[in-house]
Amino acid sequence: MIEKSPHDLAHEAEFVAFRAGGLEFCINIMSVREIRGWTPATAIPRAPSYIRGVINLRGVVLPIVDLGVRLGLPGTEPTARHVIIVAQVGDRAAGLLVDSVSDILSVEDSSIQPTPDVASNLARTFVRGVIAMDGRMISVITLDYVLPAMELEAA
Repeated sequence: MIEKSPHDLAHEAEFVAFRAGGLEFCINIMSVREIRGWTPATAIPRAPSYIRGVINLRGVVLPIVDLGVRLGLPGTEPTARHVIIVAQVGDRAAGLLVDSVSDILSVEDSSIQPTPDVASNLARTFVRGVIAMDGRMISVITLDYVLPAMELEAA
C-alpha cells in the first residue's frame, strides 16, 4: 500500500455521489448536513418549477429542490425510495431531492476534468467538472447556483 504524504492529502476532496434524472452527480461532502428519506413537501404558490415545496426540519423551514428539474432533466415523482440531501452553502440551505445516494468518493483535484465545451452555458453554470471513475462519468455540481436564491424567502 502506498502511503500518502500530508501534501498529497491537501489536494484530495470527498464527494457524496448520487443519481438524479438517470445521471450520476456528486457534491462536496463539506456542503452536506444530512441525508434523509423522502418527506412530502408542502407546496409554495408561485415558487419556481424546481421547488417541490418546503418541509419542517426540526423547526426550520427547508425548501426542497427537485435536482432533476433544476438541472433541466425530467422531474421526479418521489416515492419512499427517494432521498433528500440536506445541503448548505453559506447561509443558504435546501433539501435536494435525488433518486438515490450511491457512494462517498475521495478524489484528487487533478482527477476532476473540466466541463466539456459541448455542454450548454446552463450546464457549465451548474457543473464545475466531470470525474471519470470505475467506468462511470460523474458530474461535479456547484451548489452556489443550484440552491435557491434568498428571494425565495420573500415568495
